[in-house]
Amino acid sequence: MNRTPEICQSHLGVAPWMDPLAARLPGLQPVQPGEWLQRDDAFSGQMAYRDALLAERASEVLAGPAEPDKAESDLLDAVLAWIDTDRDYARTGDTIVRPDGVAIAINANRPLVTAARLVQEDMLILQPGSDGYTLTSGVLCFPASWTLGQKVGRGMMGIHQPVDRYDEGMGKRVDRVFAMLQPDQAVWRANLLCYNDPELFQPRLEHERRPFDRDKPVWVRVERQTLRRLGSSAAVVFTIHTWLTPIDRLSPEQAATLPEVVRNGGSMGETN
Repeated sequence: MNRTPEICQSHLGVAPWMDPLAARLPGLQPVQPGEWLQRDDAFSGQMAYRDALLAERASEVLAGPAEPDKAESDLLDAVLAWIDTDRDYARTGDTIVRPDGVAIAINANRPLVTAARLVQEDMLILQPGSDGYTLTSGVLCFPASWTLGQKVGRGMMGIHQPVDRYDEGMGKRVDRVFAMLQPDQAVWRANLLCYNDPELFQPRLEHERRPFDRDKPVWVRVERQTLRRLGSSAAVVFTIHTWLTPIDRLSPEQAATLPEVVRNGGSMGETN
């Protein structure tokens, strides 16, 4: 497929380095009612790009068992319930018209794909396995330097290789979060990176380094991530809402406090 045009928000709506709770690892906080998912001014561009990736590069952005399971259905139910609170969506029977005017037939695809085509977030499903919570399926169209195919089927420690900060202690803290999540309850966190390229689809294998040159144009990329238990099941969905803006679109307060390590190509709150 052809290279996508730059798709950016007009501003950076999440600045985790300015929030003392969000700035520390794992930085999890309760999601307030009605704020599980988000929609911003990059909705149309991001959704059109996700639709194209799912149509043309499904093997790279979609993973899961051959047949959808109950967790996928629970995820779609949760997304549909959230959509019901947004007046810019319209539903007629089994068809939903997104705010960008695109009609999505609820039963046309597996529930995971339908959910991902309705809202702006990438969505990954984790379920209990022999190695703790394991990534069993997901749609990841906007990876920030990791690859879905390399991570699916792994437990949390394996997913976070080779991140030094995700050690055994961090793993136990995250395991406790999974265990304590109540049905339909969610928590959120965020990470922060700088890129020289505004491309949203940036998969990389574990041994591949993210290139960065401070002297080249810089885009600030923040992932707002949530964990939510799906209904009464043990399954948990991990959602990723990607914010991306040129560095010169930061507010004066954001620009003045942006961590120097991030300006030099490092990261804050990165766990993948």
